Amino acid sequence: MRRKALPRWTIAGILLIAGACAPVTQASGDGSSGSSGKSADRVLTFAFESIRDRYLTDVRVDQLALEGMRGLSAIDPALTIQQGETGRIFVKYQDRQAAEYAPPAGDDSRAWAGLIMALAKDAQTLSPPMAKAGDEKIYEAVLDAVLAKLDIFSRYAGRAEAADHRAARNGFGGIGVRYDVHPEDIVLTEVLPDTPAATAQLKVGDHVTAVDGLPLAGLDQNEISHRLRGPVSSLVALTLRRGGDQPPSSLTLRRGHIVPQTVTMDIKDGIATIAIASFNQDTAANVTRGVVAAKASPGFKGVVLDLRGNPGGLLDQGVAVADLFMDHGRIVSTRGRHPASMQIYDAKPGDAGEDVALAVLVDGKSASAAEIVASALQDAGRAVVVGTNSFGKGTVQTVIRMPNDGEMTLTWSRFFSPSGYALHGLGVLPTVCTADEHADVKALLASLSVEQSVVPAEIAGWRAVAVDAGESRGKMRATCPAAKHAGAGAAVDAAVARQILEDRGLLAQALALTTPVATASSDHLPGSLQAR
Repeated sequence: MRRKALPRWTIAGILLIAGACAPVTQASGDGSSGSSGKSADRVLTFAFESIRDRYLTDVRVDQLALEGMRGLSAIDPALTIQQGETGRIFVKYQDRQAAEYAPPAGDDSRAWAGLIMALAKDAQTLSPPMAKAGDEKIYEAVLDAVLAKLDIFSRYAGRAEAADHRAARNGFGGIGVRYDVHPEDIVLTEVLPDTPAATAQLKVGDHVTAVDGLPLAGLDQNEISHRLRGPVSSLVALTLRRGGDQPPSSLTLRRGHIVPQTVTMDIKDGIATIAIASFNQDTAANVTRGVVAAKASPGFKGVVLDLRGNPGGLLDQGVAVADLFMDHGRIVSTRGRHPASMQIYDAKPGDAGEDVALAVLVDGKSASAAEIVASALQDAGRAVVVGTNSFGKGTVQTVIRMPNDGEMTLTWSRFFSPSGYALHGLGVLPTVCTADEHADVKALLASLSVEQSVVPAEIAGWRAVAVDAGESRGKMRATCPAAKHAGAGAAVDAAVARQILEDRGLLAQALALTTPVATASSDHLPGSLQAR
């Protein structure tokens, strides 16, 4: 895989969720709630400069700042801010004019940030809700308004929420359990393998009544998670109750680095179904382990890669999963306004999945990094895609760490499939469309007839449509309407995929329908996948 070097401020990869993607820009400083003056101004200054320099399209600082000012009404709806014809800014409270301000220069981020904080401070003398609002509440109101105006994927997360997001992406210090919260304690519902909890032989059904001697009764899930988590290698003491009449016991564990599990695998009749719930830093490694184990199983025939309901995650992990099944060729490219947003990702040979028969399942909730995987494998002629049209979330978000330890998720580029089409607003078109809930497996497989299939013409149009052809792209999505597939729909998807993998001739026939002309022969297939 060829990959351009990212700048030094890139810390945590690139995140692509349907609600998120990210190189993480680091900032220093405090900006904590209750701070004032320069430290508070610095948070908004940093935000405005970051948006101005990195957003997908050109934006003006003055327009950002004015939108942010109007966002203060989220704290108190009686507060309204308007700009007059001369450019001066008027503040009204309960429909009475309370103040007016001269606007700074249009691109002066620091001056606009200072004006917003000064305006907020003045408003605190008028508005009880504003008087109670600390700096964090003000940042949230201002940046929520600014980012909502840009697009639905750009957003702000305060310090606590941002810490949760970083834990989901990169892992956290913990013991490795899932649990249900009860009024008096928590009950373990899962003990993750290869974690401190598994080593200590904790069991599903165990009750934990206290952490470090402090009772859990009456606490919510966030408070309980905060107590269970801590620095990696630190000690945590649990009070356990196991069985009805047994007295409580104490157990001390050393916290480990816990990365949420996103990959599950099931093998039946020689076909491995590998489901990916999202893409975090361990996803590609876990998929690789699954493929290796599947290939070693008796009578192995192929892999169904289930991406239904997958909202995305880390871009580099999506790239790595696609690369696992490809020995050459483009995986994805990204294009934006900032130089660092222009990236090309190519496959490299030597991975465990390059010779396996492959089908990919997608639905209307498959988004972002999941769409990168599906489009790359389809365009490379490596996988038959089964399901409905995917979500169509084809933009990349950079996650920028703020001076107050919050995060700003900012759209900064679009990504393009290997055949060149922009996925945003379009998605991936399945080879076998299962959107018709009344279609049966036999009829769906019959649609793969090369002589009768309309898929080659549809996919050719898909790859040729311009990124700005909004109306045409919308009509094309109706070809195989996006739908959330569960229940019966899920069973049909899986059955179609399994039937295709069972028949090498049918597999080659299905791949030929969507493989670009340049590679549309069985010669591009690994020897083990060619029809025979």
